Amino acid sequence: MKDVASVVIVGGAAAGLATADALHRRGFAGTVDVVSDERVHNYDRPPLSKQVLAGEWAPERATLLPPRRLAELPARIHAGVRATALDVEARAVTTDDGRTLRGDAVVIATGVRPRLLPGRAPAAGVHVLRTLHDALALRERLATPGLRLVVIGGGFLGLETAATARALGAAVTVVEAAPRPLVGRLGAVVAERLLALHAERGVDVRAGVGVAELVGDARVTAVALTDGTTLPADAVLVAIGSQPNVEWLAGSGLSIADGVLCDERCVAAPGVYAAGDVACRRQVGRDRAVRVEHRRNASEQARAVAEHILGERRSSTPVPFFWTDHHKVKVQLAGTVPAGAVEEVVEDDPARGRLVVAFALDGVRTGVVGWNAPDRVTELRRDLAAAAT
Repeated sequence: MKDVASVVIVGGAAAGLATADALHRRGFAGTVDVVSDERVHNYDRPPLSKQVLAGEWAPERATLLPPRRLAELPARIHAGVRATALDVEARAVTTDDGRTLRGDAVVIATGVRPRLLPGRAPAAGVHVLRTLHDALALRERLATPGLRLVVIGGGFLGLETAATARALGAAVTVVEAAPRPLVGRLGAVVAERLLALHAERGVDVRAGVGVAELVGDARVTAVALTDGTTLPADAVLVAIGSQPNVEWLAGSGLSIADGVLCDERCVAAPGVYAAGDVACRRQVGRDRAVRVEHRRNASEQARAVAEHILGERRSSTPVPFFWTDHHKVKVQLAGTVPAGAVEEVVEDDPARGRLVVAFALDGVRTGVVGWNAPDRVTELRRDLAAAAT
């Protein structure tokens, strides 16, 4: 865009603040308004299920931007304010406190929220984990000696939290409807090893079974499963995925399809961008759009948006990358694990606790997963990036 003097960013988490920071670092001298529906902002989410939940980090350590850098940011942060509508043509954002913020560019970075169980749930003892407030509430509950925690959902968040809770002394059961958890995300070799690690550490993983109901009136006391089993529970974590925060965009005219549909440069409409977990971004050279909920993706898309606002026209789709930590094991994925991919064990060194598995589809390598092997994943990620250019 040319002659941009003002930017409105809706969302004050990773993608939103990273966009403001990227604009500042590239010399943008105009005004920036950041609308954040949370009163507490500038915290990073990955530590919430690990270091913050475990009590190893004080909340202020899990920052997105260093405090000094945040203080230097020439942005007006509207904390505790929710966007309620967007006029795309006027590039105007209406907020729930009665204001209208107009910009030459608008960035949608509203992220996602946890998906909830359908039906009635007991009021107390049922948790989700998305915000700092969520993490601190669950941490307080986990301080109860002998706590019995049932985690509903055997994805990355559910299993990470299970590992943290088990280390704190809780009795943990994970319930996952899929018969083979994480195989579609990590491949069979790594997924099965990860589940075996959880079992070794005392986490009871029940796969291939669903939740019939949460038992209890004022407070949850048990989880009834579809196989007839009832699990006693002092606390329950619901980690069954998320849904993008797009309801406020109803009537805006933007294309909404599992998030805000945008092109490879994160452009959703002239002067309107989407970044982070809410962005459903088309991929370069492919006739499809994907929404990626990984921390690195939020930063990369924020940089792409800032560059485009400032007139740069680079178009690229970085190699997807994410990491997850369980019982002091770091698992990293670079690239993708498409359905039908062939798995190849590149390295398996039990003595060093290392495992590397590569994936290929139709003879073309698509991704690599490393188990305590960051150096090897970095190397193979470079190869994937080179092959994509």
